[in-house]
Amino acid sequence: MKLSLSVRVAESVLKKEEANRSMEQLASLAVELGYPAVCMRASQAGIQTPLKDITSVKKVVNDRKLKISMVTGDIPIPANNDHAPDALRNITPYLDLTALLGTDLIRIGMKKEEDIIWAQRAADEAHERNIRLAHQSHTRSLFETVDESVEVLKRVGRPNFGIIYEPANLDLCGQDYGAETIKHFQPWLFNVYLQNHIKNPDGEIVLNTWIQGPAPYDPISLQDPGGIDFPVIIETLDEIGYGGYVTVHQAFAGLMEPEDAARQSYEYLVGIGPFST
Repeated sequence: MKLSLSVRVAESVLKKEEANRSMEQLASLAVELGYPAVCMRASQAGIQTPLKDITSVKKVVNDRKLKISMVTGDIPIPANNDHAPDALRNITPYLDLTALLGTDLIRIGMKKEEDIIWAQRAADEAHERNIRLAHQSHTRSLFETVDESVEVLKRVGRPNFGIIYEPANLDLCGQDYGAETIKHFQPWLFNVYLQNHIKNPDGEIVLNTWIQGPAPYDPISLQDPGGIDFPVIIETLDEIGYGGYVTVHQAFAGLMEPEDAARQSYEYLVGIGPFST
């Protein structure tokens, strides 16, 4: 397994287009701490970004000998709004962005039955360029539950279409996110996102879910007790031989500064799992 630091660490929790650190700062931080890769989002480089700026971001990453673990090419996908599936209708700009950044994995969004055929078409186009597509375990999407996720993965039925396992969203949807779920997802497991919370009826943040209704929670740091059981997750990923990226995906605004969040998360994760550099 390999660690990746999402540029989300420097985003607002709710305003995903706003970054409070430059790409130079985040890339330098990743290198300093020992992360071998960063996960790119549109707050730093997306399909809306001018070519010269994308080239600049790529140079920043290359100069520091970092990899890019995945690309999320627009704001609607992580915002999970009604336009999240639009990328599937015109995947070419996202493929171009991913190729420019020198990686091979794109996060996409799906909300309706009709998105399945578009996912098949987008995956076929991506396959021609040796690029993969993946959907995150996420509220208010076709990947809210374990069973529906597996069903959609089978129905899309493309070898370059998979899942980003994210236990916190599964937890908010009342799903068992543990060892058995990871094993169910294993054939399609392209990436792992980690963020932490404690479910709380009076929580400061409320996410709506289709299956559970409103899901209030309090965000906490990865290492804080009482939230997601990361030791079981890392142990299971190691057991199944997962060799992909495990990404620190949380927006820590309100908890701590990005530098502290990246450092504490790194120290915690390398303390519980066998990560390569």
